[in-house]
Amino acid sequence: MSERMQTTAGQVLAAIERERAAWDDLLGRVGEGRMLEPGPMGEWTFKDLVAHLNGWSDRRLDKLEAVAHGQPEPAPGWPAEFGDGDEDEQVEQINAWIYERNKDRLLTEVLEESREGYARLAAIVGMVPEEGLNDPARFPAEEGSTLGLDLVSGAFWGHLHQEHEPAIRAWLAKPPAPKGEPSVEL
Repeated sequence: MSERMQTTAGQVLAAIERERAAWDDLLGRVGEGRMLEPGPMGEWTFKDLVAHLNGWSDRRLDKLEAVAHGQPEPAPGWPAEFGDGDEDEQVEQINAWIYERNKDRLLTEVLEESREGYARLAAIVGMVPEEGLNDPARFPAEEGSTLGLDLVSGAFWGHLHQEHEPAIRAWLAKPPAPKGEPSVEL
């Protein structure tokens, strides 16, 4: 059996800060002028994509906070009939629900919520002793890994980096849509 890498709270907090800085850099590259432009996910705007990421992040953070406080896993914030997003059909329903709840929100609100997620994650890490960050049984949502390792390795943000970041970068490589015209390819 191989020895699992041990992480310190300092390493974990530094990883969260690096990820937050990378997120801020991405927001800067997108620029507020393009955040309401469709394109990075079909008809969704960049703001819609941020709200989507916030919705899934909130669910994960809710689970982590419950564990950190020794409480049972909370119900998802979306309708119970959608489940926990374990099936493709559930994911589509949840994504549509997140979109509908956020499409009319102000960009500033959605961006602030995304920034608050990093602070919330750092606060959760601060509640957990280092041995808890390195215990694969402590946070079942990490599916056999440890919270510390998932944060330090970047795996925690896989949804963004693997599923969405390539599309965002491809979208950014294209010129902005002329005012009043979507940048979506038909």
